[in-house]
Amino acid sequence: QVQLVESGGGLVQAGGSLRLSCAASGRRVTSYTMGWFRQAPGKEREFVVTGRWGGGSTMYADSVKDRFTISTDIAKNTVYLQMNRLKFEDTAAYYCAAGRGVDSRADEYEYWGQGTQVTVSS
Repeated sequence: QVQLVESGGGLVQAGGSLRLSCAASGRRVTSYTMGWFRQAPGKEREFVVTGRWGGGSTMYADSVKDRFTISTDIAKNTVYLQMNRLKFEDTAAYYCAAGRGVDSRADEYEYWGQGTQVTVSS
């Protein structure tokens, strides 16, 4: 089993920045592909970014490319999502996820965190 716990969400003005953290634990957790997804009220869960422990092999949604950056700290078993130049439409609950051999499809990720809320004021 893999456990994922997100933190770092909050209220921020448009144009500001936040860094989300995902603390991961469990057997062979660093062998999983990691991803960030988000879900706004009344909307479908949306792919944000996927990546691998140790960096590289990243893929970003067009809506966040050049603004968001995923990174990992293997020693701390933590994945980060740095969010810059935030927009009102970035407002959502953000979820960390882990899976094997997956890409941008939410239904292909096996493990999920509880989510952390990001609210961007306009």
